[in-house]
Amino acid sequence: MTGQISKYNNLTQRIITGLLGSAGIIAGVYFSDWTYFAVFLIIVFFGLLEFYKLAGLDGLVPQKSLGVLIGVLVYVGSFLIEKGILLNKYYILIFPLMSCVYMIKLYKKFERKPFTNIAFTFLGVFYVAVPFALMNIAAFDNGNYNYEIIWGCLFILWASDTGAYFAGTYLGKRKLFERISPKKSWEGFIGGALLALAFAYGLAQFFHTLSLAQWLIIGVIIIVGGTFGDLVESLLKRSIEIKDSGSSLPGHGGFLDRFDGLLISAPFIVAYLEIF
Repeated sequence: MTGQISKYNNLTQRIITGLLGSAGIIAGVYFSDWTYFAVFLIIVFFGLLEFYKLAGLDGLVPQKSLGVLIGVLVYVGSFLIEKGILLNKYYILIFPLMSCVYMIKLYKKFERKPFTNIAFTFLGVFYVAVPFALMNIAAFDNGNYNYEIIWGCLFILWASDTGAYFAGTYLGKRKLFERISPKKSWEGFIGGALLALAFAYGLAQFFHTLSLAQWLIIGVIIIVGGTFGDLVESLLKRSIEIKDSGSSLPGHGGFLDRFDGLLISAPFIVAYLEIF
């Protein structure tokens, strides 16, 4: 399927991949809590693999297998706790596992910067897995699984990305953050913000789990957090001197390219929902 899509130009690839991927994610989130769990487990798994691959391209040697295992367990544990299958106290077991990262490095010879590699092992977990683990809290915000909040966050994020892409492509002149991402413009940011807020308003008319004000606030969080998430990932790729985090999603790059906005905005969304 990826090979068939890759024969089209970038915009066509982007549209086809976006439609197919979005349809699969939307269906998975809607069908049941377990299909939602499976969809984002796949994203977490491949996102972690991409992150550690990027670290390897920069000459680092993070503990890829253990990092992926810890990240997956962080996500799985969060879901099982929110669903009521696992008691909170068992989540503590993740931390002794994380401590093994230090001990394993003692037996690795000829590493120039072992603690830098340890740091990047943990960074993969916190950067990729933790935000999706936090989204489980949003999914079970009222004690039971509710697809509306997850759908809403995804729709707003995709609207922001789409609006920014087209406004930036056809209207972009003033650079937003040229040092990190030369292609991003203020026109793209405004276009993405307007479309995201329009979607947030529309969601409030159909999804009544949250009020209009709450949807609009989440919209603002995603607009700002999503923009910074995109810039943070651009900074990561720029430091390694590559264009995309991967090639898994034609027209979109890799999993990190597609979900970078959620990695930064998710903690703020969950904090807002839990505190306010």
